[in-house]
Amino acid sequence: MQARPRPKRYLRKLAARERQRQEVLVPVGPELRPHQVILRPLVTEKSTHHSTRSERVGARRLEKGLKPVGSSYTFEVARHATKNDIKTAVEELFGVRVEKVCTQNYYGKHRRFRFRIGRLSHWKKAIVRLHPEDKIEFF
Repeated sequence: MQARPRPKRYLRKLAARERQRQEVLVPVGPELRPHQVILRPLVTEKSTHHSTRSERVGARRLEKGLKPVGSSYTFEVARHATKNDIKTAVEELFGVRVEKVCTQNYYGKHRRFRFRIGRLSHWKKAIVRLHPEDKIEFF
């Protein structure tokens, strides 16, 4: 039994998809240097707890025969920065090895000042996990 030929519309659709895959994605926003990507470290109770994680959890994981976990550090980053931009910026600025980068977009909250309602600006947060042997000293 012979398969029926594909319709022309479907073939055009496949060709269009292939062209989209081959197109290079244009980055959004300007090209950023490392010191423009990382705006500031976020020092909160939770981020401080995560930054000392390798000291607390590392020994227990080694006893169980598991891979040690690196410390995580939290930064406020530029809104146009990608995970690769953040990774290269942290490695270049602090001289450490980055294992993983997680990002979160925060939308500005509405705030009232006297009789007017305003809005705080949007911002982006990055949680960077380092290699277990590396550490960043802020203070």
